Amino acid sequence: MSSSHLDAVEIQPRGVHRSTIIWLHGLGADGHDFEPIVKELGLPDDLGTRFVFPHAPYRAITINGGYMMRAWYDIVRLNLNLLPDEVGISESRRLLSELIAREVQHDVNPSRIILAGFSQGGVIALDTAVHHLDTLGGIIALSTYIAIPENIPQATRSLPIFMGHGTQDQVVPYELGKSSCTLLKAKGYNVEWHSYAIPHSIYREEITAIRSWLLRQLDEG
Repeated sequence: MSSSHLDAVEIQPRGVHRSTIIWLHGLGADGHDFEPIVKELGLPDDLGTRFVFPHAPYRAITINGGYMMRAWYDIVRLNLNLLPDEVGISESRRLLSELIAREVQHDVNPSRIILAGFSQGGVIALDTAVHHLDTLGGIIALSTYIAIPENIPQATRSLPIFMGHGTQDQVVPYELGKSSCTLLKAKGYNVEWHSYAIPHSIYREEITAIRSWLLRQLDEG
């Protein structure tokens, strides 16, 4: 699967553009899926936060009988630990890296760029950030997991990570998310883990926690 760029929903800050959050949706959704999060987070105007919600390319999904839908990579087995789509993940990492480069060209320091993602989107956010040459501001990884554990490098710099997961998640099992958190911590990453008694979704309490975490990462004081 190849594409020269990602189309995206973009919400501009009210003031001077000083930070960016690139937020990736899950399987079968699109960039509009998380638009409401901007109002729900209610970040202060003086942070100058631009939100970018890219649309994943269309691709055939094996577990859905080859049906074409927006996806960051193919899923071959219901057991997400088996046969990860390394080619698709690598391609999506490249596309997301291009979006990051565009923000840097707009004079946003990489340390003020946050990658966020839900489910499949979280996989790509994590994979991209830990391999990115520049040190990014952090990662918000929701209801997600590490798709290719052996590819996670040892942490050599500060990269704050917020991970949230529902204990009733039947799409991405809670245990898979928790073990991914354990792996990241073992590799030296600064992971803040949050669990909620919810299914594969985002909860109001989780949004409140994300807001507090973002303020710590983006507020220069």
